[in-house]
Formats: sequence, structure tokens, C-alpha cells
Amino acid sequence: MRQAGSVNETPSGTKGRRVPERLVRVGFIPLVDMAVLVAAAEQGFARREGLRLQLVKDVSWSNIRDRLAFRQFDVAHMLSPMPIASQLHLGSNPYPCFTPFALGRGGNAITLSVDLYREMQGVAGLDGSEDALTNGLALKQVVERRRQTGRKPLVFAMTYPFSSHNYEFRFWLAAAGINPDADVTMTVVPPPLTVDAMTARAIDGFCVNAPWNMIAVEKGVGRMVATKADIWPSAPEKVLGVSPEWAEENPETLSRLVVALDAAARWCDERRNHGDLADMMARPDHVGAPSEMIRRLLSGQLTIDPDGRTRQVQSYMTFHDRNANFPWLSQALWIYSQMVRWGQVPYDEAGLARVRAAYRPEVYRRILAASSASVPAGDSKVEGVATEPFIDGRRFSPDDIPAYVAGFDIRNGLGSGVAE
Repeated sequence: MRQAGSVNETPSGTKGRRVPERLVRVGFIPLVDMAVLVAAAEQGFARREGLRLQLVKDVSWSNIRDRLAFRQFDVAHMLSPMPIASQLHLGSNPYPCFTPFALGRGGNAITLSVDLYREMQGVAGLDGSEDALTNGLALKQVVERRRQTGRKPLVFAMTYPFSSHNYEFRFWLAAAGINPDADVTMTVVPPPLTVDAMTARAIDGFCVNAPWNMIAVEKGVGRMVATKADIWPSAPEKVLGVSPEWAEENPETLSRLVVALDAAARWCDERRNHGDLADMMARPDHVGAPSEMIRRLLSGQLTIDPDGRTRQVQSYMTFHDRNANFPWLSQALWIYSQMVRWGQVPYDEAGLARVRAAYRPEVYRRILAASSASVPAGDSKVEGVATEPFIDGRRFSPDDIPAYVAGFDIRNGLGSGVAE
């Protein structure tokens, strides 16, 4: 593998000063979307900036949250809603953190058990080529039939209550007319345990990032019915979670880290590098999935059914292109809108201020404006435009969250926090 620097190189932006190598402890969950962190550590991008990244594998997002709070990690691979939840004091240990850098988009998928999918085929006549919304409408027929015959509700898993998986799964269900709080049961299962839970018939489906959806398919227990790109292609997936105390104590190290991650993200998007990237990710101390499977995932070539049916998903995973690393405030505010929609938090001005403290585009811009020609001038934009639409066809304006939430037919029945 090519090395992009050496330990003795001068970090960029230090004007010739030799800077001692600094250790940065990084927590991560074994998912393909931590590729930028692996590339930064293994391909020399961190070393070029005078850093040594110590990547520490963990098993659950709550552990990641707690170990960042207890300063066992300096920074962490995080779900895009986690910094927002932390600033809103949600969760059992709401240690406030922030993100100055998104690690990319894509990689999520909704996978249902093969038995459930075959039942959907039976009631709706699916031939396997249907789009995500049609699959959702077929699932609605199954849900209604189960209710009429007195069968227990289906059980669906996501990886964390404050996760893109939770909000995307709910968004897909609701777009098909299924109330995730009344018609089915939603539960939490850590990513590495989802396939085992489905194999044991403890759950009927899950939403998680690669490689676990394809592992379920190739193990013969799961069938993919929707991807993140079907629900909202622009949705941020994972971000760099940063301890505020660490950032205040180590501002230059944070700047060097962002520069290294920016270079690594560009490298990860280059198709010619995907073989090397897949080999690195396949190692047991990283993701531990077969290299050949990871290469297919990086290219968007998905096996979606145990019968061998495949699907090519354009930009299934994006690590740098189209400002994938920019921490858009509008995307943070959309996440906040879903927290409000599902009754996790009320809408108010104090909440808005806390959301703005979670995503820090001004930090990204300050560090990278001189080195990148693609840094956006603004912090927000209208989300869900024609080129990257939401599955329900609506757009999101960050200037009017109450009206956006009130426009959903299905939302938390105990009160959305928004005045009608």
C-alpha cells in the first residue's frame, strides 16, 4: 500500500516547524463507514500531519458515547445525531460533544427477514424488482393482516435511539403509512449483533450500516428492501465526535486531524484505491468482514436477496464528493425535526441553539478554507431538492421546523411538541 507521508514529515500549516507526533485516541464501531479513519491511520495522512491515530474498536454506540465522556477517547466515530442528542441532554449520559467534520454519507439499508419478505410477496405480488416505497406499502399490507388475525406486532431493530438508522427506518415506515410507535415494535440492537438477532428470530428486520445488511443476505436470513439513498441520499451518516475539553486543550492537533481526514476522505472516494481500502477494512482489528464483500459495498454492488438478486446503487457510500464532509446546519436541524416529530424532545428556541452548538461548520471552514476549493460559503440550505429527494417528496426548510413537523400525517401520538 502506498504511504502518504512519514513520521518525520512536517505537518501542513506549521511553516517549517517540526512538531512532535501527537497521539489521538479514536473510538469506532466496526462498520464500513469508518473507512476515512482507517485510511488516515494506515495510509500516512495522519502521520503527514504529525499525528498517530490509535483506533479502538467498540461494540455499541452507548459505549462510544460514555468512553468519550470519560476521556478514554479524544474523538470518536459517531452517528450523525449523537452530537445533537448530547447537546440536547438526551440519553443516559448526555455528555455534550460536537462535530466539525462529517465522515461521509450512505451505507445504511433496511433488511427484513426472508420469511417476512416472502409474506410481503404473497400479499402484494412482489417480483423482487420493486422500489423502496412499494416494498413499504407491501409491508403495510402484512402489518394490517397481522393485526386483523391477532398476531403479535413485528419487531424491528435499529442501533441506537438517537441514530440515522432510527429516523430513516421510521421515515420509511411512515411514508408507507405504518406508525412505528403503534403498528410495530422498535428496539435497539448493536450493529454486530443484528444478524444473530435475526437468525434467532428475535427481530423481523433491522436498519444498520454496511456490512451487516449484506452479511444477513449472504447468510440466507435477510432481504434488503431499502437503502439510505432511497430514503434521503443527502443524509449525513457518521461524523467525527469531539470532546470540547480536548478540543480546547489541543486546538492545533484538532486542526491537523481535520486536514488529515480531509485528505483521507478524498483518497477513499477514488475507485482505484478501493482494493487497498477493502483489504485494510477486512482486518479483524477493523471491520473483520471479507475483503471481496467490502469492495462490492464500496462500489455500490449489493446482493439484496439470498437467491442472488443484485442491485447497483449509485453513490451507495460517499466519503468526500459533493461536500460529504461539511457539517451542514440544515442537516442537523432536519435531525432535530425528527427528534421533535417522534416526541424525543420539544421544539423551542433553546433547542435550536443547542443544535447549532453540535454541528460546527465554522470550524471546518476555518481549518480547510485555504486548502479546499469546495468549502460551502453558507451553513444551511433547503434539503430534499430534486437531485437528492426525500422518499416522501417533501422538502425541508431549516427556517420553519414547526410547519415541517406539522405536515406529517404520522408522528408521535403523545404530542409532537409543535403547536398546530
